[in-house]
Amino acid sequence: MIKIKPFVVAAAVLIALTLIIPAVLVLPFSDEHHASGKLGEDLTKTPAKEAKAVPASSDPAVDVAVFRTAKSTIESVQLEDYLVGVVAAEMPVDFKDEALKAQALTARTYIVNRLINKDTLGVPKGAQVTDTVIHQVYMNDAEQRRDWGANYEWKKKKIVDAVRATAGQILTYDGKPIDALFFSTGNGYTENSEDVWKGKFPYLRSVSSPWDKKSPKYNSQKVMSVHEFETRLGVNLGSGSTIGKIIDRTAGKRVGKVDFNGKVLSGIEIREKLELRSSDFAWKRKGDNIVITTKGFGHGVGMSQYGANGMAKEGKTYQEIVKHYYKGVEITAADHMLDRVTAKK
Repeated sequence: MIKIKPFVVAAAVLIALTLIIPAVLVLPFSDEHHASGKLGEDLTKTPAKEAKAVPASSDPAVDVAVFRTAKSTIESVQLEDYLVGVVAAEMPVDFKDEALKAQALTARTYIVNRLINKDTLGVPKGAQVTDTVIHQVYMNDAEQRRDWGANYEWKKKKIVDAVRATAGQILTYDGKPIDALFFSTGNGYTENSEDVWKGKFPYLRSVSSPWDKKSPKYNSQKVMSVHEFETRLGVNLGSGSTIGKIIDRTAGKRVGKVDFNGKVLSGIEIREKLELRSSDFAWKRKGDNIVITTKGFGHGVGMSQYGANGMAKEGKTYQEIVKHYYKGVEITAADHMLDRVTAKK
């Protein structure tokens, strides 16, 4: 974490992926980092029973082919090294250990799901995943040494310990790896998946996330001219002080739809067009400008990273964290699934 990456760079690609070919994404507002999975099917099966605790083991010797965007090269790395690189890039190392373990578990779930399904959407030939927010952000050991400097040793150990503490484990629903989406900071709640994308997932339900309110990314403000606001949204506000009417809210207390004198836009559309941190927004007109305030940072589906850290501070385990944010899931050994990957090589 968390490095903020420009919204514009990934927005167009993400919209196409989510609307045309629902598939794994990591959402675009990266100080929020997030991984995800295929969003397009309607899963309605009853949640499976709680699984027994899965003992820590070791991750199998599986190679992951990562497309390094900056150099346009493919880097082949062992699964454990890949997971360490993802957690290092996706979550602040000073977060609590249990939050880092939860992040490691979501990262492993994501890549295992991608490998067993031979999903290469959005990657060049020969690669299995990119190192960007379109999939999972990744930094290798050399980049970690460069960024962490004198803090490299303790930061590296902390992340390796988190990955190994969850080794061999993934999150499943009805026996299949889940789409383990995550994001930076909620508005006090998470979202139902279908309120953000077309796919309805029984484990991606709106839940309370009060720990988000202590995140430094909880509140933000953006100011733009009335002209820019109208141009981006394709609306005409007129000379009055009214700026559209909110006619619907989501289960996660975000803006569902806004009516601008007959033209209705979704909160997601507005967030994307105005490049807002969240779709929980409010605004007011001040002269020739519009002041927009938002709560939260990210799409709001799945695990809140700052929420996970807040739970960890209260003494919750990584198992309790993931089972709060992903409803009805089990923590399952991934070995038999990855065996299918290695057997085909």
